[in-house]
Amino acid sequence: MKLWQKENTSTESTAASEQIERFTVGRDREMDLYLAPFDVLGNLAHARMLETIGLLEGEELRIMSDELRVIFEEIREGRFQIEEGVEDVHSQVELMLTRKLGDVGKKIHSGRSRNDQVLVDLKLFTRDRLWQVAEATRRVFDRLIMRSEQHKADLLPGYTHLQIAMPSSFGLWFGAYAEALADDMLTLQTAFRLANRNPLGSGAGYGSSFPLNRTLTTELLGFEGMHVNVVYAQMSRGKTEQTALTALAAVAATLSRMAMDICLYNSQNFGFLTLPDALTTGSSIMPHKKNPDVAELLRAKTNRMKALPMEVTLVMSNLPSGYHRDMQILKEVLMPAFDDMLECLDITDFMLEHLQVKTNLLDDAKYDLLFSVERVNELVLQGVPFREAYRIVGKEINDGTYTASRQLNHTHEGSIGNLGNEQIVQQMESAMQGFGMERVNNAVARLLA
Repeated sequence: MKLWQKENTSTESTAASEQIERFTVGRDREMDLYLAPFDVLGNLAHARMLETIGLLEGEELRIMSDELRVIFEEIREGRFQIEEGVEDVHSQVELMLTRKLGDVGKKIHSGRSRNDQVLVDLKLFTRDRLWQVAEATRRVFDRLIMRSEQHKADLLPGYTHLQIAMPSSFGLWFGAYAEALADDMLTLQTAFRLANRNPLGSGAGYGSSFPLNRTLTTELLGFEGMHVNVVYAQMSRGKTEQTALTALAAVAATLSRMAMDICLYNSQNFGFLTLPDALTTGSSIMPHKKNPDVAELLRAKTNRMKALPMEVTLVMSNLPSGYHRDMQILKEVLMPAFDDMLECLDITDFMLEHLQVKTNLLDDAKYDLLFSVERVNELVLQGVPFREAYRIVGKEINDGTYTASRQLNHTHEGSIGNLGNEQIVQQMESAMQGFGMERVNNAVARLLA
């Protein structure tokens, strides 16, 4: 019998057929394993709040909290399972409490609905995974800054329209993606702060007649604040997932563009960098091939992530306020996405660590035209109006009299000679501090103590 099933309803009229059960449950039990540790945290906070309003005795709170911590350890050690016939993680945890504590275990659901229980679990899960992604993104960022400084003197052709344009450098190239990730971190922070709001106490979306202390559970779970309006708390389902996936999509867009550059720059026609053998594969018939399979798969995986916010948008389209079962399948979109993103960030860091930069690229005569702007600027410094200098150099190029000077004098902020990496690092540090993880970590530690 399901926890929500009424005792006076016959088995024949309520038990779903095997086909309907498979369709309605889907992958929910599998996805709920992601939520298990967070369900326990939510229970610990809810139980403590129930004691303060007289719905649990002090001794009942003690034994319930002790048992919840035992369950948390089982989850951490990988021994927790949702048993056959048990609908979801919330039912499993309550079942385990009831087996050990009898009627005391049954009291945990007072003043709560499965709706706000799912919501708080999802908020805690999303908050946790967004921070993991933020930390992994910071590691890639640090790698990019390190390589930018390492190769700031190694020049690289710059392109517009895939035509050679002006001189660039590997320092600029690595640093550009570092700054992109600093911007992406702000998007992650926004998603984190939306996830870091407490829906517990909203019940099925319309509150409770019990005098619930929602401020207390907000503090106990380390939330930045609460979703105040109980109807809006339920409406945040879907919005939280979409915002989180939008943040992941922003990071994915940066990684996919970098992966494309690496594929391009690794090809023989460009030849700007070399990937080690561990990051390439051969051909079944062409012995010379070193295919950038890792970069290509990184590009594909991250490109696919860009579509995930739209999946949530389409599921949630035109739904009125209140809970709807449609929302269940959002778990299947959200949860694996974090695993994929963390894997992509890890392989990106590995690839950036081991790719080899080729030096002295611009010594080749085919890159002479990269320096045409330098020639224009040289004439301007001699007093020639810019438009006239531009015309003169264009004529030199057409007449074959143009000579490239490879002397560069770029000194302004963010240019070849002044990368500004210190400012980019400050941007990243400021974004990381905005998450407020110290509050979260302290609150979780106190709940589990």
